[in-house]
Amino acid sequence: MPKPVVFRGRDLLILDQTLLPAQERYVCLKSAQEVAGAIKKLQVRGAPWIGVVAGYGLAIEAQRLKDREICSGLQRAAKMLVSARPTAVNISWAVMRIMKRVRQEGVEPAGLRTAVRAEAEAIAREEKKRSMAIAKYGAKLVRENAKILTICNTGVLAGPGMGTALGIIYQAHLDGKKPFVYVCETRPLLQGARLTSWELMQAGVDFVLIVDSAAASVIEQCDMVLVGADRIAQNGDTANKVGTKMLAVLAKEAKRTFYVVAPSSTFDPEIKNGSEIVIEERDADEVLRCGKYRVKSKRVKVYNPAFDITPAQVITGFVTEVGVIRPPFKKNIRRLLHSVVA
Repeated sequence: MPKPVVFRGRDLLILDQTLLPAQERYVCLKSAQEVAGAIKKLQVRGAPWIGVVAGYGLAIEAQRLKDREICSGLQRAAKMLVSARPTAVNISWAVMRIMKRVRQEGVEPAGLRTAVRAEAEAIAREEKKRSMAIAKYGAKLVRENAKILTICNTGVLAGPGMGTALGIIYQAHLDGKKPFVYVCETRPLLQGARLTSWELMQAGVDFVLIVDSAAASVIEQCDMVLVGADRIAQNGDTANKVGTKMLAVLAKEAKRTFYVVAPSSTFDPEIKNGSEIVIEERDADEVLRCGKYRVKSKRVKVYNPAFDITPAQVITGFVTEVGVIRPPFKKNIRRLLHSVVA
């Protein structure tokens, strides 16, 4: 598969995910504003990747800014990047980490530029390392010939390395376990139909695409559900692509395991539960149109959330770079975050 993100110091190449699978076209981003725009438009997406890309956005901006405005310019860029996708915590996590480094470095422009780039590249390396560890831990949960249900896109297009939930499937495939995947098409942007299907075909993993509302019809044929995450609260409540909560409830009813797969950077120690997570809403036209064709009048009211909140009590566990977190989640998530900081 082509590399989704290529950092070149003064600019950033991203594979435009809005055009996949029909076209494989790269977009060149040369400022933090362009990076924020690409994140908003979902040209680049996936919680781990958008954290990394936000870091690269600050590095590009540091190179572009004049010496006298570098400190104030980076502060403006940081606010703009964080506001691009408010549900996903990885952006604010990466941006705050880099801005902390900026404050430590002082105001000497050359030193600031070097520090911002070094920190952004370190974040990218670490996220790739986390992804590979997640895949190895998670693959141990997958039995031979397992049937796995998933939603959205959580692979190479979603994060450095092998991604998150799909990374586990790829590792199980490499281990010779021959997993079979039920891929939800994933409303409203069809990221399962467009992106996950494309990735699985590239990787040679056997799968079938289903409409989201068919999940109840296949859940009893599945052995497990694997999903990603955009933000995880202290108690384990999880924000992910809309439809995830439905899969969790179905898995609970059918007595199937339901794992959320995410690096430590997706856990938010600042929020107590899911009620504190901002849920992004998408444009109504994504529902009112099918391709170029309008299927309903503009007067029709539309509720088009990009995410939902899965309650901790219907989650079997979290697969992270340090292993599988099981209940009690609040205590064990706190232990995870303490271990990665230490």
